[in-house]
Amino acid sequence: MEGLPPGYRPNFGICLVNSDHQVFLVSRLNVPGAWQMPQGAIEDGEQPREAAISKLREETGIVSAEIINEVPNWLTYDFPPSVKAKVNRLWGGEWHGQAQKWFLMRMTREDDGEIKLAEGGADTEFAEWKWADPDEVIEQAVDYKRPAYEEVLNTFRAYLRGSGGGGGSDKSK
Repeated sequence: MEGLPPGYRPNFGICLVNSDHQVFLVSRLNVPGAWQMPQGAIEDGEQPREAAISKLREETGIVSAEIINEVPNWLTYDFPPSVKAKVNRLWGGEWHGQAQKWFLMRMTREDDGEIKLAEGGADTEFAEWKWADPDEVIEQAVDYKRPAYEEVLNTFRAYLRGSGGGGGSDKSK
């Protein structure tokens, strides 16, 4: 893939916003209390845009969303040593971290009725979901992802202007 830095696993990220300018977050089953925007691996032969759309559908049930912008370059983050050892065992590689192609998507449905996290399968990753104000996104992310998240939110700031105040609303499976 063009511009992909060597030694980084190709990945996509999705900043999904609703009509209230809130950002969709999920909590991982294996990292309780840490929230993240949806992200996932880009498989060989897959384009980042297509991977983002299909994995969002598979992992969250969300089909009513459209891409409205993207970060023009790959953003990277490095794994801390304990995470690096674990993921390299799982993924069978020697990755420094992940290189992500980020997309801003807008929920086109007014209600949350189609959101249903994948449950029970081997690929189930998420325990809960919620909508959060953009400022909360960075606060609730794991430390090593925060710089990338800051860059994503700064890039998409114009689309998040209506945000601020209030809190996110937690939802479970």
